This record gives sequence, C-alpha cells and structure tokens, in this order.
Amino acid sequence: MEKKITENTTLAEILEKPELIKILVKYNLPCLSCPFAKMEIEGLKIGDVCRMYDIDVEKLLKELNGACEK
Repeated sequence: MEKKITENTTLAEILEKPELIKILVKYNLPCLSCPFAKMEIEGLKIGDVCRMYDIDVEKLLKELNGACEK
C-alpha cells in the first residue's frame, strides 16, 4: 500500500499487508472474525468500523501508517 491509510481506506486494502493484520488484532477489530464482514470486506471502511465499535480511529490510523513507513 503506497498511499496513506485514512478513515476511508477499506479493510480489504489494509488486509493486503500481513504486518497490518497484527495491529488490527491488537485493537480487537471484530470484523476479522465476523463471517458477515468477510462478505462485505471490500466496502467496509476502517473509519466506519472504528466508530461502530468505539475504537480510537486516530490512534489506530497512526499505528497503521507508522507500520507502513517501516
């Protein structure tokens, strides 16, 4: 992923990088194990998911983008 991850980045785009999956797991993102999310993953935006599950989106985005820069 060459571009910066934003609230509008889809989970499908983030999941393309295995090292980012570990960060999502750390934040207990429920979509990773949800069978319904797997069907909709192309359209699920990280910002929307964070708001639904009360996850600090700014903190998560900072960590994801930091991992992309390495």
